[in-house]
Amino acid sequence: MLLAKALQAQYISEVLEYKPAPGQFINKTPWGVPSSGNSLVGHITGSMSLGAFGGYVIFKFENPVENHPDNPFGVDFTIFGNPSSDWAEQGIVSVMKDENGNGLPDDTWYELAGSDYFFSSTIKEYEVTYTNPNQTVAADVPWVDNYGNSGYVLANGVHSQPYYPDADIFPSVNPIEYTLSGTQVADELDKTKPADIKSYRKAFGYADNQIRGVAPYTVPDNPYTLEKENSGGDAFDISWAVDKDGNYVDLDVIHFVKVHTAVLGDAGWLGELSTEITGAVTVTPNSSITGVLDMIVIKSLPKIIEGDSFQLEAFAFHKGRRDLDKTIIWSTNLDGASVNSKNLLTFSTSGEITLTASLADMPGIKSTASAELVYNSDPSAIDESQNLSVKIYPNPATHHISINGVERASVEIYSITGNRVLQIQDYSHNQPLAISHLANGVYIVKVKAQNLNKTVRFIKN
Repeated sequence: MLLAKALQAQYISEVLEYKPAPGQFINKTPWGVPSSGNSLVGHITGSMSLGAFGGYVIFKFENPVENHPDNPFGVDFTIFGNPSSDWAEQGIVSVMKDENGNGLPDDTWYELAGSDYFFSSTIKEYEVTYTNPNQTVAADVPWVDNYGNSGYVLANGVHSQPYYPDADIFPSVNPIEYTLSGTQVADELDKTKPADIKSYRKAFGYADNQIRGVAPYTVPDNPYTLEKENSGGDAFDISWAVDKDGNYVDLDVIHFVKVHTAVLGDAGWLGELSTEITGAVTVTPNSSITGVLDMIVIKSLPKIIEGDSFQLEAFAFHKGRRDLDKTIIWSTNLDGASVNSKNLLTFSTSGEITLTASLADMPGIKSTASAELVYNSDPSAIDESQNLSVKIYPNPATHHISINGVERASVEIYSITGNRVLQIQDYSHNQPLAISHLANGVYIVKVKAQNLNKTVRFIKN
């Protein structure tokens, strides 16, 4: 009888903790008050916003969720948000087993490693500290991170209440400042058209990422295909769990689920990126529902790649776990461009390129990515590696840019056509550079200092 009850559809039974980051929906019903947690219980049509990066919710189901071998596609539960076909606000999901048996979420959290977990652009143990602007109406909320970057959760004209969690509503939030932490993934914002900003979905493994499908919601979508097939939403496999070192762990059941906003991004007039949750449901075992279990995920490319080479990143997955035994084969549509066995793209021509990655032993499993190549054979040309110690932020930018990781440097900014538009000597780490006067487009920044000669790019919106 207990087993049969556990295998029935389970919805969220209790929200144990809700601590949002500042955001346009916070301190306001129905999305950003403690009672929003009640709206998630028992169905998938609730309303909860987690705010900007790091805002989180912890919830549980009535019974433990089993990592059941007969679940379709191996997934165990589905979380629903409110994304659309070209708008997603990714949240990272972590799970916990009640190892000490006290019924409290005080054991070890294991992150469910999604498609971007292993990319160089993903930052583990990222921290953001938000400061209360102490205004009675909406005001920009300052933030600093543990890498020395700073910015604001920007107020907009649509939501007029304060965005920093109110002490009377959220007594657990320090009324002066507080820090939220977790893994951060790069956003997928496309601000090419300011009136039509888009935030694209990730491949798999993130909340508020895939649009809703149709009932029965206990029949999950296959996370390893792009199509919406069954319930929609974002299906998760407990087997994706990794420890703090990124090693996969094997959990038979979990008792608690945590979701935190994984991105730190500003979408202009649409406000900050903030994960929204409307509910969750467990999957009903059914071994007859099968589908593709292999996938290739390519790290998003910049719109323009300048230079003569670019380090690509791509991983093969089987049932959502990275498969290092698979060989990826690359092909391109552009003469003069090729990719070697180390995923290095080299090119001696300019033009629009489409890259296709496929599995050597399963050529039907493939993924594509496109970019505009701008060939430049200068050895000091653009280094697009995401591992650069010298970084420009924000990028894209509108009013100012800053350069991280340099001291007493010479900085020159060039248009894509080669005209120098700004020059500064003795530049210091994180000093803001005004760019409001520049036309929208791609710019090249050359940074020179002792033992340093780097060229990076940014987009002016």
